[in-house]
Amino acid sequence: MGRHREFDVEKALDAALCVFWRKGYEGSSYTDLTEAAGVERPALYSAFGNKEALFRLALARYSERFLHYIPEALQLPTARQVAAHILVNAVDLNTRYPDHTGCLGINGAVAGSDDAEPVRQALIDFRAAGQAQLRERFERAKTEGDLPETAKADALAAFVMALTHGMAVQAKAGFSREMLEAVVEQALSTWPTGRSTLSETSS
Repeated sequence: MGRHREFDVEKALDAALCVFWRKGYEGSSYTDLTEAAGVERPALYSAFGNKEALFRLALARYSERFLHYIPEALQLPTARQVAAHILVNAVDLNTRYPDHTGCLGINGAVAGSDDAEPVRQALIDFRAAGQAQLRERFERAKTEGDLPETAKADALAAFVMALTHGMAVQAKAGFSREMLEAVVEQALSTWPTGRSTLSETSS
């Protein structure tokens, strides 16, 4: 009587994460996923459900394992340090692994078919949550005088997100780490400063 093949669920999820990161949601076939995980399709179904469910688990795994620098950034004392920490670490993550450059959240579903709409919406929500956290942090920076009163917290949050998204696309297109670091330096050179930041600098 045949025995059900046992496998390491955690390793299988990590393998699927790498496939999605490299090929995106729709670009990842079941053959890609089963070969990377080293299991047969029924076993993959049994452990994770369908492809969409597996992608959602992979996205949560990605956030937990690779995006820890975002909550770290939100605890830093100035808005510029928040932005710098996020951007510098995004460059590192986007270029760290030569076989899957860029960002899972961007590679996952920049565009897709109607069947992939739930995944595209999940990624929109994923990115929107990060932008909301940044907006709230920059609003606090205005209250503390770290950002000028005229600063638009929502626009600054969108600016940082646009940079991270754009750099993810550029990394996928082969831009070097050095070039992306230069982009970050250029972006931060125009960062607005408030009264408390200016007084700290002068002192």
